[in-house]
Amino acid sequence: MRHRKLLCALVLAAFLAAAPGITGCGDSAPAGDSRGTSPAPATTSPEDLCTALITKWGRQIYDSGEETYGDYQSMGLSNGQYMILRDTLDLARAERERQGAGAGRKLISREARERCEKRYRHGEPSGGPWV
Repeated sequence: MRHRKLLCALVLAAFLAAAPGITGCGDSAPAGDSRGTSPAPATTSPEDLCTALITKWGRQIYDSGEETYGDYQSMGLSNGQYMILRDTLDLARAERERQGAGAGRKLISREARERCEKRYRHGEPSGGPWV
């Protein structure tokens, strides 16, 4: 049985080496045919990632009613992102007092977007990604 598995593996490897177009790897489409090219993987911009993190943690802390913020490193935040989170939560809590819980949640989304766009407007922050 062990020899049969080894033989099957060798046959499969030889087959795949002789027919690279079958694996889906590489650009094996005929000239002028774009079916063999694969799109570039999608990436998330720094400001979108920052916004998503701040919004996620901001809403979680805001909805829990906790006054503490937690450990920024365990949240996957840089020091600068953590400062955005803290400032945003302070504003959202004040907004909740004036306009209600829904208004505070909307403020979190809006402030996170604006502050993260400002933070990453020139690419990475000047002190590096963890500042």
